[in-house]
Amino acid sequence: MQNSSFENAADYNDDFDFGAAPAAESCLNLTIPLEYAGLRLDAALAKLLPDYSRSRLADWIKEGAVSVNGKPAKPKDKLIGGEKLAVQIRESNETLAFTPEAMDLDIIYEDDSVIVLNKPAGLVVHPAAGNWSGTLLNGLLAHCPALQNIPRAGIVHRLDKDTSGLMVVAKTLPAQNHLVQQLQTRTVKRIYRAVADGIVPFDGKIETQIGRDPHNRVKMAVVKFGGKEAVTHVKVLERYQAHSYIECALETGRTHQIRVHMREAKHPLAGDPVYGNPRHPCSDTVKTEIKALARQALHAYRLSFIHPQNGGEMQFEAPLPQDIYHLLSVLRLESGLDSPLSREEEWRDKLDDDDDDWNEDDYDVEIVYVKE
Repeated sequence: MQNSSFENAADYNDDFDFGAAPAAESCLNLTIPLEYAGLRLDAALAKLLPDYSRSRLADWIKEGAVSVNGKPAKPKDKLIGGEKLAVQIRESNETLAFTPEAMDLDIIYEDDSVIVLNKPAGLVVHPAAGNWSGTLLNGLLAHCPALQNIPRAGIVHRLDKDTSGLMVVAKTLPAQNHLVQQLQTRTVKRIYRAVADGIVPFDGKIETQIGRDPHNRVKMAVVKFGGKEAVTHVKVLERYQAHSYIECALETGRTHQIRVHMREAKHPLAGDPVYGNPRHPCSDTVKTEIKALARQALHAYRLSFIHPQNGGEMQFEAPLPQDIYHLLSVLRLESGLDSPLSREEEWRDKLDDDDDDWNEDDYDVEIVYVKE
């Protein structure tokens, strides 16, 4: 049974996308008891099949999954008793979604309490409308069947489908509760690297409210009222002719937070299909590379948390995936900088030297880029 603290953790996500899987079916042959004479078909079925809701049974009837004496029927049809029913039992997509599916997972650490993995771009984390199979959750259930007993298979935070990088998954209920509490108290540290449109002028903090876009309910937006607190620290790593390589540290984890904040800051992420600017002025070469990226240039680079069992601090890093790394190579070459492909270790070491612990004293401005 899901616990309340885990339900509250829904606010501490980065994101949940899918072709519907066919419903599994089995057939039941029933006879309407004589004492059910005068009942509507949906009411009689509700008595015969109490494990299913009346609304679901009515849907089955409307979909032609229930026949009466070999003929289609309607939910409101009255019965006289003795009718022969054939009922195709259809499991819901939500139930089918929790099916183990073997897949290659890039697991970089695992013990009795947690799994830390590097999610590739294109992999949906959790089943939802449009994606009832092929998700990270399905892969986790195949890798560790015991996760069937943990809410959401131990997933405590999410990444957008097309965002790559690090995630932590709990293997036990106590570990899940512990990680959720850490997310709520902000002791889980998540640092992302991204390519943003334009020249980001300086480091700073973006602090707003984020909620559903009132003009498009499938998107998120910065809102004045009714949203939830969202705080992102932005650090510039390199600047190019028309783009910037940035690092973003999350204090909160609202849905699409970095993508929404950078759009509001007038520096949307390169390649972002939802919040980006496809007309951002840059060279044809860079435009071609961003189009080839086919996703937002965003990667969950570093993850740290307190181990739920031994209390030690755990920290992990996942190198940039090849697609973002290649884009940075093109941007650096165009800007007259050495290609990171030929000086990879030196270039990464240089960034890491500037990447010491984030000091909140450096971010005493409430909103640097976002206009009031």
